[in-house]
Amino acid sequence: MTAHYQTAVVNWLYTGLFLVVAMVVIGGITRLTGSGLSMVEWQVISGTIPPLSTEEWEKAFDAYKQFPEYQKLNYHLTLSGFKSIFWWEYSHRLIGRVIGLVFIIPFVYFLWKKRLSRRDTRNLIFILLLGMAQGGMGWFMVKSGLVDNPHVSHYRLAAHLSLAFLLIGAILWLILKIKYPSPKRFASIESLRFPWAVVCLVAIFIQVILGAFVAGLKSGYYYNTFPLMDGKLIPWDTFTSSGTGVWESGAFVQFLHRWFAWIVFIAIVATWLKIRSGYCSIRVRKYSNFLVLMALVQVIVGISTLVLAVPLFLGVAHQVIATMLFGLSLSLLYHVRHCGEFAFT
Repeated sequence: MTAHYQTAVVNWLYTGLFLVVAMVVIGGITRLTGSGLSMVEWQVISGTIPPLSTEEWEKAFDAYKQFPEYQKLNYHLTLSGFKSIFWWEYSHRLIGRVIGLVFIIPFVYFLWKKRLSRRDTRNLIFILLLGMAQGGMGWFMVKSGLVDNPHVSHYRLAAHLSLAFLLIGAILWLILKIKYPSPKRFASIESLRFPWAVVCLVAIFIQVILGAFVAGLKSGYYYNTFPLMDGKLIPWDTFTSSGTGVWESGAFVQFLHRWFAWIVFIAIVATWLKIRSGYCSIRVRKYSNFLVLMALVQVIVGISTLVLAVPLFLGVAHQVIATMLFGLSLSLLYHVRHCGEFAFT
């Protein structure tokens, strides 16, 4: 691949990465504003065009009225109120369609020009399939809220968000491989830090899944005090008070999300200290510094989001920072694993 096409491919991938992150952010807003079930049909082509006339809006509103969310929760909603929630879900789905076009059209062009290696082609096909799976899971998630219970399954929500983060990770990893090709062997100094970087990435990903469970069960509104919950460090009696399993308990999920956050923070700080304890590449040191800084910010934002009962701005900021932590951790892992050509200091 020539330098010109390498730059073009990297810029294309960065554009796709930005759009996927934007979709995650708008998905968070959609969730926090209760807009996710406002579009009751999944029309891949015709659904691209929103209602344009009063008649079309009334038709969309009438369709919404046939489902449990309106009948059980939003029966007071006016057409104006329906429009306000419709636009968030519409924007979320529209970006999904734009992402598909942004990936497929340039991919076909680069294939036609024979500018992609076999390895890059395989990686890009995997990314496309992952994107399709993520979109399909999104509709599968929405369907769970269009039955008797007007709430989407937190398991499907977690799967939907997990696929989005895996898609972000796959795109970012490919960008790094194109921009910073390197030997497959470890550098002797950095290889000792590889397990620490893996632990950071896995811990952050688990915390993201727990965050999806919190969102799906709306458990961020359960106990808005810190560090105690209902005046207790561990409110055992509330974990199964609803008569369901612990994974359906909002109290238990909030408890896990609260305290696993400290495990994530400790893992990040431990990795940062390990990197600072000896010689390492400039790039690895830089990413570890950014990672620990963002972890500190996330702790402050997370606690603030909790005690203020999940205001929209902080809820979205919390998710954005989680995405940044995931990206920084993945970049750190890449540069720890592929650092043979970097200077040490």
